[in-house]
Amino acid sequence: MRGLKRRSIGSIVADVIIYFLLAFFAVITVIPFVYVIAASFAPEYEILTRPLFIIPKTFTLDAYARIFDPNDYGLTVLRSLGVSVLVTAIGTITNLFFTTTMAYGLSRKSLKGRNFILNCVIFTMVFSGGMIPTFLIVKGLGMYNTYAALILPGAISAYNMIIVRNFFQELPSGLEEAAAIDGCTDIGIFLKIALPLSLPMLATFGLFYAVGHWNNYFGALLYLSDPMKYPFQLILRNIVMLSQETQNDPNALQPQETLKMAIIVIGTVPILCVYPFLQKHFAAGVMVGAIKG
Repeated sequence: MRGLKRRSIGSIVADVIIYFLLAFFAVITVIPFVYVIAASFAPEYEILTRPLFIIPKTFTLDAYARIFDPNDYGLTVLRSLGVSVLVTAIGTITNLFFTTTMAYGLSRKSLKGRNFILNCVIFTMVFSGGMIPTFLIVKGLGMYNTYAALILPGAISAYNMIIVRNFFQELPSGLEEAAAIDGCTDIGIFLKIALPLSLPMLATFGLFYAVGHWNNYFGALLYLSDPMKYPFQLILRNIVMLSQETQNDPNALQPQETLKMAIIVIGTVPILCVYPFLQKHFAAGVMVGAIKG
């Protein structure tokens, strides 16, 4: 048929090799997740006797029953999950609020001293105070052992803020001029024009911020001293560390491998469930603020 270009054998072979490599890397990436899920439904002896499997021979819900049993791990796990959901939700909203407001302000050419402020932001990307000074500031401000210590110190990501600023700079100036003629204030322009046009960007960076808060255990390890306030990831970390510490002690009571796998699944599934709702915005959002050729 006219218009159809015959592909060379080399091109076909190259495509086959590329698809094979992609499939190979996809399989070796997915298998660990499948194994963890399968192991969470397997009895303890099967995990110890079978090095790798994707379908358990014996299906059991004992691990999940223990996790949600109020007389066992139930209260601790449910409370820590609630803490993680609360910190993730409030933290993500806080991140988006401060990131977008600062980025929009720095994108306005009428802002005096904006280059100096931007340079200060860029400076923090290269140099930081470090862990101990940050801890002393958090404690000095009275945020130690509070959830604010998990949210406010990282309220703005300098890298994300610069990308959002670039996006706001690319917005058509005609829209803002038309809104200003109609009597819209700067805040009105930001709320009614800039934010609605940046929904893919907000969804993308919101997902990044949410994953960061959900997976963060080190901040809780540093700033929280009350076990009742521990987020889920710190509980998971403590169980894994306890297993490693007691591995060489035959008299120690080790956490069951099945239990660890089930807790990992519970900690992973919630954040995975968020992605499908943001997927349609994600592809467009990752290119926001990119340098145009």
